[in-house]
Amino acid sequence: MTATGMVDLHTHTNQSDGLLPPERLVQLAAEAGLRAIAITDHDEVGGVETAVIMGNQLGVEVISGVELSVSHQGYDIHILGYFIDFRHPRLLEFLHFFCEERLRRVHRILEKLEALGCPVPLEIVMRKAGAGSIGRPHIADALVEAGHVPFYQEAFNRFIADGKPAFVPKVRISAEQAVAIIHEAQGLACLAHPGQNLTEPIILDVIKAGVDGIEVIHPKHGHHQRELYRRLAQQFGLLETGGSDFHGGRKSEEKFGNYVIEYAKVEKMKERNEARILAMKTGTATNVTQTACLGK
Repeated sequence: MTATGMVDLHTHTNQSDGLLPPERLVQLAAEAGLRAIAITDHDEVGGVETAVIMGNQLGVEVISGVELSVSHQGYDIHILGYFIDFRHPRLLEFLHFFCEERLRRVHRILEKLEALGCPVPLEIVMRKAGAGSIGRPHIADALVEAGHVPFYQEAFNRFIADGKPAFVPKVRISAEQAVAIIHEAQGLACLAHPGQNLTEPIILDVIKAGVDGIEVIHPKHGHHQRELYRRLAQQFGLLETGGSDFHGGRKSEEKFGNYVIEYAKVEKMKERNEARILAMKTGTATNVTQTACLGK
């Protein structure tokens, strides 16, 4: 019998650029009647264990996840990892490297802001980030606190968004590297929110990199985009995922509980992942999808 219930597979906590602690996010999921959520913080897995514990208490399944940034032909692409072993040594080594690179980036952005006449103490940014993965959202919050901008989004619009005066590019890896890291950590790799900025040829390139799924449901996806991504999923044997990309209310367009998928799709993800892990252990793994389908 097929399991029922709805699931949000894209959420962020205060361990990266969300506002809510993991346990509060799980409480919201329970209040929204969700059967499961995935914690997918940027380059960070520090909130997963706490969320799992709270989920066990409240009857909400918590799926261990992560969101990695990659670059391809000048495009900023995000790859979601699901069912990862969040204690995997190679994964933690990689995330530690990214943590150090994020801090270096923050220093460079603050230097640019000071040159622009908008100094922000590093201590404020660190306080905003707390124990989580530091990034531009915390700089934006600090700019508001320092009185340089009236509200959060204005910090991006004037200073730190791509192409703005204090922007500093983020260190990124290739899609192939991100997929390999997630697979090594015994997880599934899925393309996040392709409708946000990606053309169809770029999406096809990411499929060639070996992703297991594609995010169909997302606040930035209209009807026609959802249909396109469903067609691509069917064409290339990809899993369909979806979620709210929830940041705890930091972004005004977020409506937690409105961007969900059926739990039956999570069951298919689990089956695919178990088959892939078994194939790796027995030495029979192949690049399931997509090279053949794409004529390579």
